[in-house]
Order: sequence, then C-alpha cells, then structure tokens
Amino acid sequence: MSADVKTAKTELRRTLRLRQSALSADYVHAASDRIQGLVLSSSAYREAQSICLYLHMPYEPATDRILRQALADGKTVYVPKCVSRTEMLAVRIRDLSGMKPGAFGIPEPADITETRAAADLDLILVPCLSAAPDGRRLGHGAGYYDRFLAGAGLTGRAVCLCFRRMLCGEIPADDYDIRIPQIITE
Repeated sequence: MSADVKTAKTELRRTLRLRQSALSADYVHAASDRIQGLVLSSSAYREAQSICLYLHMPYEPATDRILRQALADGKTVYVPKCVSRTEMLAVRIRDLSGMKPGAFGIPEPADITETRAAADLDLILVPCLSAAPDGRRLGHGAGYYDRFLAGAGLTGRAVCLCFRRMLCGEIPADDYDIRIPQIITE
C-alpha cells in the first residue's frame, strides 16, 4: 500500500469512527432492520443457495435476522472465521451452537471442517466502516475481506451493507482493494 493511501485511510477511519460513535442506538436498530429487510427481499438472497454473512459488531448493520432466516430457509450458511492475522475462512454453520468469541470478540464457529472459497458462494454479505458509490469500501483496516474476495469474480454476488449516514463520496484505495458491486443502505 502506498504511504499516501495508507495515511488517507487512517485519517478517514479516524473521522468515520467519530461519526459512527455519534449514531444513536435507535438509528442503528431501525437502519439495521431496514437493511436486513432489503437483503431478505432481494432476488440475490432468494436465488442464493449458499450465503456467507458476517456476524456484526456494534455499530455495523446487523445480520442476525438474515442469519436466522437463511438457516430457516434451508440455505447453506457460512460465517467468517479469522484463522491468522491475514487469513479468513468462510465456515459452514448449521445453527448458532458451538460459536465462541474469536478475533475482535466476534462469535466464530469452533469447528472449521467445512469451508468454502469466495468464488464458490452464491451471496457474500460484506461489512464496512464506510462505502462509496463506486463500490470502494473502507473496512476496519485488517484487509481480511480484500484477501478473501480477491480473484473471486464477484459481479453481483458480493453485497456491502452500510448505514446511509456512514457513506462517503470517495474512499482512497490501492489496486488490491476490492470494489463491491452492490451497496445496500437503509
């Protein structure tokens, strides 16, 4: 990563974390509910047999309703598990039992016997701190999703969930930053 892009991302993250901390719990709850409803009513969700979704951190769009519905709908559900400082796997879950706090305190499956590559998933819901209209996203800085999604040919299969109040007009990026083809806000 170029030093200029790294510096610009660090400054933007600092600004956005302040904006994020000012979001009210009522806004986060209502916006998350709307975003989840939009995902569940989308053709991408309806047509997907396999779905990978993140388990949200505070002040990220929630995914718990999507997770429960995907399991009830009989979809093959995968969630991220960080297995090193640089690698994330999509691990299949059949229910929420066996989840333990993992990287960043986020629940992760203990059993990693069944995984799937990004290219083999029908729908991938991607978190962000912010996103821009051109599909650039700003994550939390570890690069897990960029590495996971690299080379997956994601057109139409990856969707970034972002609060409207966290959108940016422009996000600095390098060549390895993956653009997400669709962003859903409330």
